[in-house]
Amino acid sequence: MKIATVGTNFIVAGFIEAARQTGKAEIVSCYSRRQESADAFAAAQGIPRTFSDRDAFLKDESPDFIYVAAPNSLHFRWTRDALDAGRNVICEKPFMSNEAELREIVDCARERGLFLFEALTVPHLPNYRLIREKLPLLGPMRLAQLNFSQYSSRYGAYLRGEDPNVFSLAFSGGALMDLNYYNLNFITGLFGSPGSIRYFPNRGKNSIDTSGVLIMEYEGFVCTAAACKDSVSPNFLQIQGEKGYLHSASTSSNLRDGFTLRVGDSEESFNLQHHPNVLYYELLDFEEIFAAGDRSRCDTLLEAGLRSARLADRARLDAGIRFGADSAYDTR
Repeated sequence: MKIATVGTNFIVAGFIEAARQTGKAEIVSCYSRRQESADAFAAAQGIPRTFSDRDAFLKDESPDFIYVAAPNSLHFRWTRDALDAGRNVICEKPFMSNEAELREIVDCARERGLFLFEALTVPHLPNYRLIREKLPLLGPMRLAQLNFSQYSSRYGAYLRGEDPNVFSLAFSGGALMDLNYYNLNFITGLFGSPGSIRYFPNRGKNSIDTSGVLIMEYEGFVCTAAACKDSVSPNFLQIQGEKGYLHSASTSSNLRDGFTLRVGDSEESFNLQHHPNVLYYELLDFEEIFAAGDRSRCDTLLEAGLRSARLADRARLDAGIRFGADSAYDTR
């Protein structure tokens, strides 16, 4: 599986590390708008070819996949152009700025018979799959609580009046699309779409959500999901049923510390994940699906992505958060 990358940040470096550690992927080239950046990144990562010419990069037929790690608002154009060029795509989370963009991209990939994956850790984590397996032991659900708080390295710049991508409406940033997006996928992957979803954000000077709480109501129980880029606290997730509870001191994005399951007087701890780079697990799945030509598994992941995009739209638009990308679609 040969991959060309778009972007030169730490996320791309982590992705490259994970891809190589599977033993089944090869990074054949990288793109950056500035040739100096592309060359420096390639030298650090041991990548043989570089591009700063976008058209030349897209016309190169050597990669099987293009991995897109551009700012959120650029995911759509990069992914659409890569699909139009006949390349399969792995796109960083969040997939697109809104459901309308993602629906167009999914239709495009399906029409062309190409694979399209979201680089989202949650559904590929062994501990997440085990949580899904153990969930019935808790009996009827009553409450789920998640907290993903991570003080952003760019928050200081934001407070100084700068406009970092992660705190920009124009670039489809904010705490919901960055951190709470993991929580949303964690919950809906276990319980499906909620009956109702509301988002209560803390808003910054440009109306971006620097932190906030999602509330999702299901029949018989409620889920709360907090995410903060403007403060820090211990992260955790907890699911409570009438017969017991499940607790983890990890974020929903990695589940690195495993989880504890308590049912009645019995308590047991589990951890199936031993690889330090959790992106490793999504790469294993992508490579397996691609090698097998398994369109069904790809479609299942895409449908989950569409559900998440639809719910994220409902939550943020109800809270009055509109991205620049929304203006091209009727997402009011």
